[in-house]
Amino acid sequence: MSKKSKPSATDRKRELFTQGATLPILKNEMRNFHSFSQLVLSAGGLKPTPLVKHSKSTHFEIEILDAQTRKQICIVDKVSPTSTIRDVKHKFHKACPQWYPSRIGLQLERGGPFLKDYVNIQSIAASSIVTLYFTDLGQQVSWTTVFLAEYTGPLLIYLIFYMRLTYIYDAKESSRRLRHPVVHLACFCHCLHYVRHLLETVFVHKLSGEHTPLKNLIKGCAFYWGFTSWIAYYINHPQYTPPSFGNRQVTVSALNFLICEAGNHFINVVLAHPNHTVGIFTLLMSIQMSLWAQKKHKVYLKKFDSYVYRKSAVIPFIL
Repeated sequence: MSKKSKPSATDRKRELFTQGATLPILKNEMRNFHSFSQLVLSAGGLKPTPLVKHSKSTHFEIEILDAQTRKQICIVDKVSPTSTIRDVKHKFHKACPQWYPSRIGLQLERGGPFLKDYVNIQSIAASSIVTLYFTDLGQQVSWTTVFLAEYTGPLLIYLIFYMRLTYIYDAKESSRRLRHPVVHLACFCHCLHYVRHLLETVFVHKLSGEHTPLKNLIKGCAFYWGFTSWIAYYINHPQYTPPSFGNRQVTVSALNFLICEAGNHFINVVLAHPNHTVGIFTLLMSIQMSLWAQKKHKVYLKKFDSYVYRKSAVIPFIL
């Protein structure tokens, strides 16, 4: 049998050199791989900056064109995304002082609806440049002014006729004829009606639009003031005759008037404050409807023999 020959000294040195040279290389490669792995894990997914956040930080440029000629009137720049149409109108007014914000009408397209003042610019912007069309709405007045003028006029006009001034009625005829009590009642009801309107205009009503053309004020005042003069002239005339059915007609009419006034007021309050309860209105209307139902129930009992007496007016077996 042959024996293996022992490695020579040269072979041992070569083997030791090879092992000694390989181990540091492997250690370095493992260290580099570990560092690269840690870098990838710590970095996570790369998230590019979203375009939406970038667009929120930019400003818009509003190009305003004439709705009739499509010619450019001005450019309102540096409009923030949180700005509204109201803000654009004020900047437009600074650029063109001849047009007040209240008479500026802005449209997103020609022939389209006018944009409300509370509309946000970012909600209508398709890019950083927004084109709006301008229309001159003419001289404007506030809706509060319109209502106050419409309701104050009838209140004062009626009182002028009620006093029977000499330049309206004949002084001798007015002194000879005493007024019927219903004339005073009519004046009270008329004044109550318009005082309620005035108070609701100031304290109750919430107007969706702030302004309206001046012509609406003229038309409204002509309507209210004209018909008030017509009615007041005949009711307060010295030759006025009382109702044909006497006090019964006056009493029923006065009660109906008060019920309608109360109902109108409560409805206006509910519409102005939709989150509030309508319990008072429901209670009052329930009482009134019950009275009417009982009255009609008695009429049915008298007229119809076949009417069953066990039937109730409103609630079976109760009322």
